[in-house]
Amino acid sequence: MHGTLTEAEGFLAYLAEHERKSLLRFITCGSVDDGKSTLIGRLLFDSKLIFEDQLASLEKDSRKHGTVGDDIDFALLVDGLAAEREQGITIDVAYRFFATDRRKFIVADTPGHVQYTRNMATGASTADAAVILVDARQGILTQTRRHSFIVSLLGIRHVVLAVNKIDLVGCDRQVFERIAAEYRAFAEDFGFESLVAVPLSARFGDNVMSRSDETPWYEGPTLLQRLEEIEVSDTRLARPFRMAVQWVNRPNLDFRGFSGTIASGVVRPGDPVAVARSGKTSRVKAIVTHDGDLAEAGAGEAVTLTLDDEIDISRGDVLCPPDRRPEVSDQFAAHLLWMAEDALLPGRPYLLKIGTRTVTAQVTEIRHQVDVNSFQHLAAKTLNLNEVGVVNVSTSEPVAFDAYAEDRATGAFILIDRATNLTVAAGMIRFGLRRAQNVHWQALAVTKDDRAAIKGQKPAVLWFTGLSGAGKSTIADLVERRLHAMGRHTYLLDGDNLRHGLTRDLGFTDADRVENIRRVGEAARLFVDAGTIVLVSLISPFRADRLAARQRMGEGEFVEIFVDTPLALAESRDPKGLYKRAREGKIANFTGIDSPYEAPEAPEIRIDTGAVDATQAAEQVVAWLAERGYLG
Repeated sequence: MHGTLTEAEGFLAYLAEHERKSLLRFITCGSVDDGKSTLIGRLLFDSKLIFEDQLASLEKDSRKHGTVGDDIDFALLVDGLAAEREQGITIDVAYRFFATDRRKFIVADTPGHVQYTRNMATGASTADAAVILVDARQGILTQTRRHSFIVSLLGIRHVVLAVNKIDLVGCDRQVFERIAAEYRAFAEDFGFESLVAVPLSARFGDNVMSRSDETPWYEGPTLLQRLEEIEVSDTRLARPFRMAVQWVNRPNLDFRGFSGTIASGVVRPGDPVAVARSGKTSRVKAIVTHDGDLAEAGAGEAVTLTLDDEIDISRGDVLCPPDRRPEVSDQFAAHLLWMAEDALLPGRPYLLKIGTRTVTAQVTEIRHQVDVNSFQHLAAKTLNLNEVGVVNVSTSEPVAFDAYAEDRATGAFILIDRATNLTVAAGMIRFGLRRAQNVHWQALAVTKDDRAAIKGQKPAVLWFTGLSGAGKSTIADLVERRLHAMGRHTYLLDGDNLRHGLTRDLGFTDADRVENIRRVGEAARLFVDAGTIVLVSLISPFRADRLAARQRMGEGEFVEIFVDTPLALAESRDPKGLYKRAREGKIANFTGIDSPYEAPEAPEIRIDTGAVDATQAAEQVVAWLAERGYLG
């Protein structure tokens, strides 16, 4: 009995000791086939974290899928997807846990292929350190530079340069020192706090967990020794208190709490807190958890706070100290890593998620793109897959944030495509734009309703969309003539006419089309604010951009009119000879030929030009307006 108790005590002591170990999250990255998965497999194997049945399965898989002859292929411990094993590359991010006597580790094995750079950024976003592998035979490659740059952008400050496959170059000291010197030279401005180079062979374990006799000239630490000694203090606790409200918890009339995970800092009952966006203040009444109230809570803990006062707080609001509030703005500069196949188009609306808050946003300007080879700043109108740029972002509502360099939790955001709900970009906020603080809405005595009332009509934008040659301009002109004859106040914004002035500097690329529609949408909004019925005739091929124009208007003020004409019929008309020139390759990015047209899914009015002529179509529009009270 006494022996059993001793064993139990020993087991509990072991668990307690394990709990006290510090945790290091690190990422392995580098170019394709540099040996990232093999290295992690070696660490797991040498850490005695593989069961006998796993080892037997690994030996069997090595014979079937392996790339190292009769030896165990340690990469197969990590490359779990069938596609990864068949191709011998990592596609997804794989997370693995191992521990030593000194420390616990969570390692993210990330893809090396340029196509999966976005996956690499995902793995790096929570890491404390990075192990960047380089094939000793290949040296520093483009992907090595790209990954290193992203590692620095994402705030990782400790790097180990693992010069792998040193055995394949005869453990040549000069090769190792040349690669290390070249890497230090290009990474000099990245702001890494520590950078240690280690020559190793992941396949054979040289300098991975123990020193190798094959490299007697190397006097530095092994890879594991370096990972064990990296000092990573949790600085989140020392930062100002931040908690994004995820849920307003109100199970009954007697309880109202605000639930979320503390991003940084510490909070205690009695502490003053403010709502970052509104500035409203109160004091913490209690810190509530499932296991009971706490006397203190810090970064990383999920809690519910109750306050002394009933103040307006909703999901997405950030709670903070009144005297150390984050910045609140609707415009900021940021680094942006583009992660979608379709290019970033400035002016196009996306959803921006920061913390627990989601708002509509757009990139208003690409200040420059960063060349990952030379790190030069390049002029750019768009960002393509895996490209990094410095951009200005505008949000539909002010959001609370800290600079990413100060707080990774409150300075990071993602952009989401509104149509597909896919994440298209990861962003790191640099600073708020001061111009946002200097520009405010001026209150005006005469309102939109006043201007509309004196005209005896309901203002709206009639947005005619369809292919070139569909008849949009003809129908819009007839509608305006009819409304003018009825004494209504109108104005027609025709796409071709606007190209002579408001949009004369724009071409016909996708990016220019987005900006064209943005400008016209803003002009149309001003006409609506003046109480006018404004008619817009534009191809406006993309749903997202028409949606953005709609959202600039009030309820019922945007009337989408789809002039539905089959491509063959529009092309047969070809009043300007544009289709003919496009077919001959003389016009690029022509809608319907080599650029898509996204038809409206639920327009207010659909005109079938195969069934009605232009005059009948115009009467259809006027009748629709009259029936719904737009004409007084």
